[in-house]
Amino acid sequence: MVDNEPQQRPPGTTTAMRRKPDHGEESYRGSGRLNGKRVLITGGDSGIGRAVAIAFAREGADVAISYLNEDDDAKATAELVLKAGRRAVLLPGDLARRERCRQVVEQTVQALGGLDVLVNNAAHQMTYHSVEEIPDEEWVGTFDVNITAMFRLVQAALPHLGAGASIINTSSVNYDQPKPTLLPYATTKGAIANFTAGLAQLLGDRGIRVNAVAPGPIWTPLIPSTMPPEQVAEFGKNTPLGRPGEPREVAPVFVLLASDEASYISGSVIPVTGGRPIL
Repeated sequence: MVDNEPQQRPPGTTTAMRRKPDHGEESYRGSGRLNGKRVLITGGDSGIGRAVAIAFAREGADVAISYLNEDDDAKATAELVLKAGRRAVLLPGDLARRERCRQVVEQTVQALGGLDVLVNNAAHQMTYHSVEEIPDEEWVGTFDVNITAMFRLVQAALPHLGAGASIINTSSVNYDQPKPTLLPYATTKGAIANFTAGLAQLLGDRGIRVNAVAPGPIWTPLIPSTMPPEQVAEFGKNTPLGRPGEPREVAPVFVLLASDEASYISGSVIPVTGGRPIL
């Protein structure tokens, strides 16, 4: 399904992919489940983040899109949000920097007039075949982007989040089934699951819900930019459904968790794994 996909430099872009992911551009139909909500999505330029931005906008939300430097992908996502009749804000910058986390939240609140939903989705991964070849700066940098930024964004967002607000973190099937060649990434995904469970308990008395989504193998630019070609060719074939998932197949879970319909769901990690069990 993904044979002969050209290798990219990380973080990768949708525009350079031969086999484009399906973000729900043609299929997602909204029903007003997020009307009036103001949302910040990190890593919102492509992949799962783009699919979530499309779904949220079509459900009635205004969306701020935080991303590193993939300007073309981010602009394409913003155009889809605008086409749905909602506001879109583009926020480039490196979330590994403490100050950028604070700025992203402040700029979202200023542009959208407040904040109701924080989607912590930005992530970094690289493939390594031995512990010895993982550079120290790669280990630290992966933690800075994948988990430390979540903590900083939550701290910055809390003054703006009221009762009924939702925080949604992107974990991974790797939190339960760590892939050894993705050791730094997989370790952070375990930390995210733990962070979600603890944070939900700390914020419950404020009426703020905290949950995580744990995707399995989802076809995004991260894959051809961080995995060798032989792994890309086999990507997702080890699931019971026998294929990688599309970003559009993950987005509806984020919609549920952001909506008022999920008013009693907090502290959960919801798997979207193509049948790979998380028990």
